[in-house]
Amino acid sequence: MKEISENEQLAAARQRIALLTAELENFSGLARHFDPPPSELPEVPWIDVYGESLPRNGQAGGDHIIYVDFKKRYKMDKLIREAPEELKAKLRATAARAGITVIDVEGHDFGAAFIASVFHQAFLLGVSYELKFFGEITTTLFENINTRFFNSSGINKTLTMVYGEITERGTFRFLSAAHPPPLVFSNKFDRLVAISDAQLVSFPQIGTMPSRGHSEKTVPLLGVKEKYTVNEISLMGQGDILLLYSDGLSDHRDPDGNPYFPERLERVLKAGKHLPARAIFAKVKADLLAFNPAPEDDVTVVIIKKT
Repeated sequence: MKEISENEQLAAARQRIALLTAELENFSGLARHFDPPPSELPEVPWIDVYGESLPRNGQAGGDHIIYVDFKKRYKMDKLIREAPEELKAKLRATAARAGITVIDVEGHDFGAAFIASVFHQAFLLGVSYELKFFGEITTTLFENINTRFFNSSGINKTLTMVYGEITERGTFRFLSAAHPPPLVFSNKFDRLVAISDAQLVSFPQIGTMPSRGHSEKTVPLLGVKEKYTVNEISLMGQGDILLLYSDGLSDHRDPDGNPYFPERLERVLKAGKHLPARAIFAKVKADLLAFNPAPEDDVTVVIIKKT
């Protein structure tokens, strides 16, 4: 048997490293492809929306945003025209809203980004069927996704999620799976305002236990999840700001361990509340990176402003 020289071994190792590096770069590109482009920002009268996910490693992570402008994505005029009469009113109401999903997969690596992309595709595919059969997004979509993730035994990372829909009146109806609760900054009172716990009902992380009545397996030791319910928040008036975010924001600290959230965030919102959503986000991003330029987690912030 021919012996492999040290130089040949090094050459083979370099080739494997080059192939792995190319694959990682390819996956990084695919992960960034799922980041919402500016054209996907939802357009609702009197509502201004902007947000981004900032991966800790600068390339890809477990935080992810999905915007759903129903009119842009799903050809609502055609759906309404072809829908049964009993669904037309629901479809018209849905077309006037916009959906926003923020998810946070455990970890800040390519594996987390891959799971986020799986959720992304499952969610958007599910929406098309929800509109066709129900005229709106129902909790059934999330029951099915939750149980599908539970039954996917190869997925061993936890996943939190908030999905909500905003109307031109500033009403935000949302469902939460162990995700940080939304924040409201009041333009009138010039501060973050408390939200009743009754409006912040949350459920277990996606995939940790099956939904009641949706399990394809025997009931696990932890039991089953009760049916999702929907919360509702009303923005109080012109200039109010609703924030969706991941725990990378709420857990952000400076190198000495001092917290960024919520006091310093509130000061930034006070200083920038007159600005459009994109500019408010830019101020928050610049300030949190000035506070600590090396966050320990992925950070997501979505600004929803009533204009």
